[in-house]
Amino acid sequence: MRMGVLDVGSNTVRLVIAETDGAVPLPVHTAKRQLRLSAHVERGGHLPTEQVDRLVEAVRDTRAEGRRWGVGQPFAFATAIVRDAPNRDEILGRIAAEAGVPLHVLPGEVEAELTFLAARRWMGWRAGPLALLDIGGGSFEVAFGRSRLPDFAIALPLGANRLTREFFRGQDPPSPQRTRLLRRHVRHQLRDVAARIRWEAPRTAVVTSRMFQQLGRLCGAAPGRSGPFTTRTMTRSDLGRAVDQLAALPAAERALLPGISLARSGQSLAGAIVAHTTMKLMGIDEVTICPWALREGVLLRCIEDGNSEWWDSYGLEAQEGAARGATPLVLRPLHGAEPKSASAAPASSASIRRPG
Repeated sequence: MRMGVLDVGSNTVRLVIAETDGAVPLPVHTAKRQLRLSAHVERGGHLPTEQVDRLVEAVRDTRAEGRRWGVGQPFAFATAIVRDAPNRDEILGRIAAEAGVPLHVLPGEVEAELTFLAARRWMGWRAGPLALLDIGGGSFEVAFGRSRLPDFAIALPLGANRLTREFFRGQDPPSPQRTRLLRRHVRHQLRDVAARIRWEAPRTAVVTSRMFQQLGRLCGAAPGRSGPFTTRTMTRSDLGRAVDQLAALPAAERALLPGISLARSGQSLAGAIVAHTTMKLMGIDEVTICPWALREGVLLRCIEDGNSEWWDSYGLEAQEGAARGATPLVLRPLHGAEPKSASAAPASSASIRRPG
């Protein structure tokens, strides 16, 4: 059986198709459209009409490609680039009407829980108590747990693109003063979460997301051509040197460094500052870079549950709501909390789950 996951991110619309007959999703095809939406976001997070047009076309094209590979309706979701947009309802309505895809809006907490599930399955039980870090374009997810699902999950407004817009707009490279202000802001936002992670004393710290993969490559991790089963780690000391290196260069020159793509070169410094500050505050000396993340978490949840009812029910509600002109729904947390409407969901989800 084949399943598809369609992910609308800040830089790319990506479709991953996997065989799901076994216990793990085995990828057979990937299609992506690089839109770099984050480069066109207006002040306040509004996505301009011409960018919405491009997004609708990209979703329509990737859905058609999925059909050619035997996937009818993919599990389609959008992260912070759409979740935080003031015109979010318009975007979701247009995608549903013009591309025929009910696009779910994932709260940051749900992103963290699904990504934690993927990291747990990749790392295995020998990883023990596990801390997860995931830097996206709009938010930064942190989770910790000892079992299949995290004991707590939180999303903070510390995405690399968001912080670049807020602190470095018009400065390339940014001044030392702006860099210091960003570090101070990140420390303030992370204070309580970092204290919780230190108290939990995880045995293993895992990072996911394209940003962490690129920072890991910059710090000496093996390139992608070495395959997903190559162990990749990154130390805090190496990352600290990478921060200094990135801070001294404009975005165009950062893109010439190992691992740093042109699409993410502008936000790579902010991402590196978040990553290094987080590791320092949490007392983490080394992290393992995990190739599985949110998309794999969606597929694993369906495989392990034996059905997609948890997802399908929201797809139906979203379609009915769009037809009525109602506010789209977001997915409920995996632990079974009641769903929230998109209008009630905060720009960044930040709720800590206590054990028990």
